Amino acid sequence: MSGLRFDNTYARLGEPFAVRQHPASVREPRLLAFNTGLCSLLGADPEEVQGHAADWFSGNRGIPGSLPVATVYAGHQFGNFVPQLGDGRAVLLGEVVGIDGRRRDIQLKGAGRTPFSRGGDGRAALGPVLREYLVSEAMHALGIPTTRALAAVLTGEPVLREEVLPGAVITRVASSHIRVGTFEFFAARDDRASLRRLVDYVIERHDPGLAEADTPALALLQAVVARQAELIAQWQSVGFVHGVMNTDNCSIAGETIDYGPCAFMEAYDPATVFSSIDRHGRYAYGNQAPIAQWNLARLAEALLPLVHPDTPQAIERATAAVTTFKTLFEQAWRRQLAAKTGLGKDPDEELMADWLALLQRHRVDWTLAHRALCLAAAGDDSALRQLFGDPEAPSAWLSRWKAKRAIDEDNGRATAVAMLRVNPVCIARNHAVEAMIVAAREGDMVPFERLQRALAKPYDEPMDAPELMHPSPVGTGRYVTFCGT
Repeated sequence: MSGLRFDNTYARLGEPFAVRQHPASVREPRLLAFNTGLCSLLGADPEEVQGHAADWFSGNRGIPGSLPVATVYAGHQFGNFVPQLGDGRAVLLGEVVGIDGRRRDIQLKGAGRTPFSRGGDGRAALGPVLREYLVSEAMHALGIPTTRALAAVLTGEPVLREEVLPGAVITRVASSHIRVGTFEFFAARDDRASLRRLVDYVIERHDPGLAEADTPALALLQAVVARQAELIAQWQSVGFVHGVMNTDNCSIAGETIDYGPCAFMEAYDPATVFSSIDRHGRYAYGNQAPIAQWNLARLAEALLPLVHPDTPQAIERATAAVTTFKTLFEQAWRRQLAAKTGLGKDPDEELMADWLALLQRHRVDWTLAHRALCLAAAGDDSALRQLFGDPEAPSAWLSRWKAKRAIDEDNGRATAVAMLRVNPVCIARNHAVEAMIVAAREGDMVPFERLQRALAKPYDEPMDAPELMHPSPVGTGRYVTFCGT
């Protein structure tokens, strides 16, 4: 192993897919966090890379072999189509093929203005950078497809939002940064040659087996639908709320991307919203599956010219592909919830629905409820009862649940062990993340490091970060997150 070995297949597509863009230099870069494990996965020597990290990952010095570009895309933002968006504060350095044979993008976010900045400063504040670093790595530890964080660098320069904040840059790694909005960009211009070239590129990169399909564009749509269905079910299983599920934040690779106003639900409520700009609950926890399907319908529209030359037939085939999302999601969600509740491969649908209704009615913490249910499977339901204002509130449901498990001739201890593997004990609790950001602004990175260590092992009780096992303190009020742009 040595340094990062770049290949730059997306940059070589050239215009109109991307424009050459060097990151802007910063005043006084200082490395705040570096992911040695991810660096090794990328096939590089962590010690060698870390020695250059402050300069490389701030944008002050180019990395040998990289070919920096800003990529272009369009997008539906809160339902409204914007024909050109693009990387307004991000620069794609290039791609690296890791030791596992997988190709991954390396991107700087907060790297300065680009031709797509639309009046923004192209910078990022320290808080959103550390939130994305922490939460994306927490999602990875939970086994959920996600972009990952390689480094966070303090720039030594202020950024002006509602107040003056320290600036920072995050280096994130993704299977790719190609989005539904990338396809929408070319479709909106009726640039069929570029659209076809994009489809061919995505298939070669993400789904090479589809190249021989009768209709590759349709096969790609079906693959993206399936990936998104699984991803949203995984989000729901841990109470994750994305916050801005615009089509430009919907990854073709099926990864969680663009951590802005994201957070984890505590008290179970499908109407949970954290984003300051989501005033009508478009991207609420319970709406994430329908919105994902809506986004996929926009992808289908973009691909219509490549699905069939006859428009009515193209619409019929693309609609059929998008329609499968609901079934695929429900199947994936049923598997997730059945595993979390220990109900096996043939779960009782009514029993699971009643469990969700019980949690919602009593506003019980999503994570703690499922963790306590693990103990109940082993014979001790006291922890679960303590989560309810009335300890008798779950009695009727517990009786039915125990009876169902008895019918299945289930071994309680074995079920509890299996449930513990899918029910984390700690998540990136909102109040803990916010306290970490406040400390970091004052120059104290110890809380960040504590949370990072704990969230790397979400199924183990964190000895030095107990705040991750408890909901926000009473009286904290509604947690609100912001885009950080």
